[in-house]
Amino acid sequence: MPTVAIVLAAGKGTRMKSDLAKVLHLAAGRPLILWMLNTLADAEIHDVAVVVGYQADQVRAVLPDHVKTPLQRDQNGTGHATSVGLTAFDAVPETVLVLPGDMPLIRPATLRSVLDAHRMSGAAATVLSVLAEDPTGYGRLIHSNGELVAIVEEGDATPDQRTIKEVNTSVIVFHGETLLKALEGLDTENTQGELYLTDVIAVLHEAGHTLRSYITDAEEGFGVNSVRQLEVATSILSRRRQSDTG
Repeated sequence: MPTVAIVLAAGKGTRMKSDLAKVLHLAAGRPLILWMLNTLADAEIHDVAVVVGYQADQVRAVLPDHVKTPLQRDQNGTGHATSVGLTAFDAVPETVLVLPGDMPLIRPATLRSVLDAHRMSGAAATVLSVLAEDPTGYGRLIHSNGELVAIVEEGDATPDQRTIKEVNTSVIVFHGETLLKALEGLDTENTQGELYLTDVIAVLHEAGHTLRSYITDAEEGFGVNSVRQLEVATSILSRRRQSDTG
């Protein structure tokens, strides 16, 4: 089982101001979750688990039959959701690609590139990042002596850390066995009181592992968290379609 994908899709998405699960909102006529699954398929990643939670049955109803759909009963953070996702596989995968279900602009070539970079570097984890003009609200990537050492969420960041422009896209590649062990080292000592997947980076650094980031175009790292952002994503996707068919 060389490479699997875990797509995190259990949340409601309260900023969407809707009772509909966020990943079911339509962007250019297609549910957000299906944009991500189609991108994974085009990147030739077919062993996929979508972690469901809020409106689990409705989300499952739009997914292809081959997709695994483990249930996150309690919304206890992205670290917990990733642990739930790993339970969908019979064995610990060699490589685990974790992605959000609300990032419709990422391209298959980018996923292939970050996976290639991860394998070539021998890193325990590789974070897909972007350089944001306004990094407000995003997890900041902390480097020391050229190496990634942590991701600090906005609410836990110091004033100096908040000036950092390189931010997390929530797409991270892990060595499977190493990820599994690191998840056991997470705690809820943060402003949200949740198990953050991003805290795995600091856990791995403290254990002596090599960690890397891979910077991509800011547009591809665009996540949908509001109605306005959904409108922006829809506009870009529609423009891409016209360009592809023009």
